[in-house]
Amino acid sequence: MKDSYGREINYLRLSLTDRCNLRCVYCMPMDGLTFLPNPELLTADELEQVVRAAVDVGFYKVRLTGGEPTLRHDIVDIVRRLTRIDGVEQLVMTTNGYRLPNLAKNLAAAGMKRVNIHVDSLTKDTISKVMRLGTLDKAWAGIRAAEEAGLTPIKLNAVITRGYNDDSAVELARLSLEKPWQIRFIELMPFGGPTEIQLHHYVSSEEVQSWIEKEFGPLFPVNNGHLDGEARVYRLPGAAGTIGFISPVSNPYCDDCNRMRVTADGRLRMCLLSDKEINFRHVLRNGGSHADLVALFQRAIRAKPVGHQLKNGQFAENRTMSQIGG
Repeated sequence: MKDSYGREINYLRLSLTDRCNLRCVYCMPMDGLTFLPNPELLTADELEQVVRAAVDVGFYKVRLTGGEPTLRHDIVDIVRRLTRIDGVEQLVMTTNGYRLPNLAKNLAAAGMKRVNIHVDSLTKDTISKVMRLGTLDKAWAGIRAAEEAGLTPIKLNAVITRGYNDDSAVELARLSLEKPWQIRFIELMPFGGPTEIQLHHYVSSEEVQSWIEKEFGPLFPVNNGHLDGEARVYRLPGAAGTIGFISPVSNPYCDDCNRMRVTADGRLRMCLLSDKEINFRHVLRNGGSHADLVALFQRAIRAKPVGHQLKNGQFAENRTMSQIGG
């Protein structure tokens, strides 16, 4: 199904929880957190109903997100249920990887195709500073487990935050020389929550690219400059992997947006950076039928905005990133 601006909407990002085992400085405070009670989260059965309705509207790619999705005790069952739905062509996940040593093989056996793993630095002290509860050893163990289980090609996500890990971009980019991974640098986006960090420690993709090119020489566009999902992708000469830049602030990709998000408490969000939502959980738990869910998706697609309003100083305020699902 196409929205009112002619974009084909086919990519669903499905949040499983707002909880996380890290406390990244730009995302979650260390203390004073309140998480959703388990009864408010969509159950595995409800998640399956949502995806079955999404497929009937034309969605075929599903990404599981959080918080940290592997914190769900039923994560393998969720993956197994969703991959059995006729029409789901890709089921992937974004994770910090810390639980993958125990889960990767089971996730792959259940039908998971690949993972994006979040790591903001390759330096122990910097990881402690920006990801706080994170450790480099756990991140690398997760990456190794994903590779061994065949959850590839791997993409590594890093959010460059001025004064915290801006000295890590070059070393992360260096990984692409020998590893067949995509190293992706994501611009900070302002949300409800730690907006002081998001607004005042922002680093543009252009600046990160300049640091990388100063060290290694020019980056060359991949795929004739076409987006790979949200990323504009480049390669260093002779590199095994690639480098991607996700630039929602400095170079928005709204014209090519093909995605919607369902939050862990069952709200369908039409734009990551807009507070407008449709309550799926209410319909699911009050006798709503499959046809009712399909109709909600159709309504949401028709109402999808042309793009975010960051340039006008407007940003989402009712949820933090961990509550939306990225």
